[in-house]
Amino acid sequence: MKKWIFVGLLGIGIASAQTAWAKSTLIKIDGSSTVFPITEAVAEEFQAAHRGERVTVGISGTGGGFKKFCTGETDISDASRPIKRSEVEMCVDNKIQYIELPVAYDGIAVIVNLKNDWVDYLTVKELKKIWEPAAQGKIKKWNQIRPNWPDKEIHLYGAGADSGTYDYFTEAIVGKEHASRGDFTASEDDNVLVQGVASDQYALGFFGVAYYQENKERLKLVPIDDENDANGKGPIFPEYDNVVKGTYQPLARPVFIYVSLKSADRPEVRNFIDFYMKNGATLTKEVGYIALPDRAYALGAGRFQKRMTGSVFEGKSQVGVSIEDLLQKEGK
Repeated sequence: MKKWIFVGLLGIGIASAQTAWAKSTLIKIDGSSTVFPITEAVAEEFQAAHRGERVTVGISGTGGGFKKFCTGETDISDASRPIKRSEVEMCVDNKIQYIELPVAYDGIAVIVNLKNDWVDYLTVKELKKIWEPAAQGKIKKWNQIRPNWPDKEIHLYGAGADSGTYDYFTEAIVGKEHASRGDFTASEDDNVLVQGVASDQYALGFFGVAYYQENKERLKLVPIDDENDANGKGPIFPEYDNVVKGTYQPLARPVFIYVSLKSADRPEVRNFIDFYMKNGATLTKEVGYIALPDRAYALGAGRFQKRMTGSVFEGKSQVGVSIEDLLQKEGK
């Protein structure tokens, strides 16, 4: 008899849990793997502080995220570049309005394997020589970049075509968005790129700096020289002071979240965005990115409260946007 009572109570307990789960609210987020660590950290803290509210955070790349966001599948889209004109049109076609909120700054990290003892820095011109479309089938070995480097194949790892990091990197380095050689290992999941470079002595790759910070014991970070003394002399690392001063050029950039205007009317989404703007700076630092000044989060909170829709970036990535530039754009 006791066994049957126990089974009955267990069944009631499971049913109660299922009922509570069904009643809980759900915020759906997808998009950039670069922004993922920040939003995931915010989501975890938010759910701990707001029992009964659930947040799912997916990774399908900035472009993949906008495909879901602009068809109404998600409430919030993580993006490592501003929304494109084609994505704006998709949102218009589906009557999706959105609020654009910068949440952090990233310095795209160029990295090699820990056993690589020849690369001390790279110039922007050298990166272009490696990654431009004309390099495919021609630039295959390290000694084609500098004669004193090894007569060994270069193995390239980079963000996939649905990634905002790919869009920004090609615009900043090659000079045209979505223009690159195609013979490299591509993924929208930065963890795949980390694993590839960490296990290959002759690898070269790029991804958001937080993934380097999380795996710095397995990777070697390469400083970049844009050969423009106005941005700082010599090779420069994607470190906090260099990004804040605007000297890590052209690979420093703001990253964003986009909030559906319709979803913004739901209390749980309002609470989540309020939480993001209040705690984003602290959590951004914890996951390895560069937090924006307090004023930027205040401006973002103001844009959200006033339901200011649209983008201040004219439908494309803009290279060389400093934090001060960003503040001026957001303050208008």
